[in-house]
Formats: sequence, C-alpha cells, structure tokens
Amino acid sequence: MTASETQAAETRRATLVAALTMSATGDRAAFRRVYDLTAAKLFGICLRICGERQAAEDVLQEVYVIVWRRAAAYRPERSHPVTWLATIARNRALDWRRSPRGRAFAPVPEGEAGAAVDDAPRADEALLALEDGRLLDHCLDELDDRPRHAIRSAFLDGLTYADVAGRAGVPLPTMKSIIRRALIRLRECLNDDA
Repeated sequence: MTASETQAAETRRATLVAALTMSATGDRAAFRRVYDLTAAKLFGICLRICGERQAAEDVLQEVYVIVWRRAAAYRPERSHPVTWLATIARNRALDWRRSPRGRAFAPVPEGEAGAAVDDAPRADEALLALEDGRLLDHCLDELDDRPRHAIRSAFLDGLTYADVAGRAGVPLPTMKSIIRRALIRLRECLNDDA
C-alpha cells in the first residue's frame, strides 16, 4: 500500500471513529454518518447469513439500534470500527439464523449477496472495502488450509463452530482451538499491517 493509500485509509478510520464517538453522546447527525459509511457492508453480512432480503433488513435495523445504544462501548485502540460493527452484524444475523424463523432459509451465495447489497457503491465505501478485503485476504492467505477454511466458514459463511467441526470431521473442542489460534494469528497479522 502506498503512503497516500495508507493516509486515506487512516482518514476514513478516523472519520468513522469520530462519528461513533459522537454517536455515543446522542448526536443523531454523527449516527447518520456511521450509517452512511457502513450500511452497505453490514447489509451484505446480514444478507449472506440470513439468506433472505427482508430478514437481512430487519436484522440490520436491530444492528443499528444496538450500535446506537452501545456506541460508548467502542474502543478504537482495540479494533477497527468496521470490525466492531461487522461483529455486531454477524452476531445478530447468526442469532436470527439460529431462531426458528431463520432455520428455514439458506445463506445467500456470496456473489448474489454482493450484487443485492449495492449496485453502485460510493467511492469511499468501495475503497475502504477493497483495502479491508485486500488486507484480510493477505492475512487469511498466511494461514494454513484448515484454519483458513474454518475462519471463512464460521465468520464469512455464518456457520456455527459445531457445523464447521462436523464438516471437517473433528471434535468441537478441537475446532474451537483451531479457530481461536487462527483468530490470534489474524489479529497479529492485521495489527502488523495496519
């Protein structure tokens, strides 16, 4: 990444951190900025896991209610704001998926989810997603095959750890250990490259 790309990424991060911080004080305009900067990405996560557009929209609304209430809990020194928000979206979507209503739907294939999210992404969102995607892909490529597949299945495809363990043919505690070690390595890689 060039110096100008690094500076642009840091500026985008600072903008989102500031908007989250102001949202914690009840600033509605700042919260709207958080929404504008992240809705397409978070909707994609919700849609991929929920497998249904209406459910993804409902879950996304719940995600932003949670963000509004918990914005003060965000700590910029611990994670990138998009990572924090994506974790909330993923967890809420998985909660819906595990509910009786959610079990009836299959996740939307990755290509379809991306197409349904935003046909014409804003330039800043596209650059942020591209940058985050490149960095994550680089760090995922550093992992061995089994941990990489486990991370993709659990965090990108929305499978439970038990499902991932079953598909890999390993006991659940073993899979939890594999994923835990892989997450530690990913965090180290992401922090080194940030």
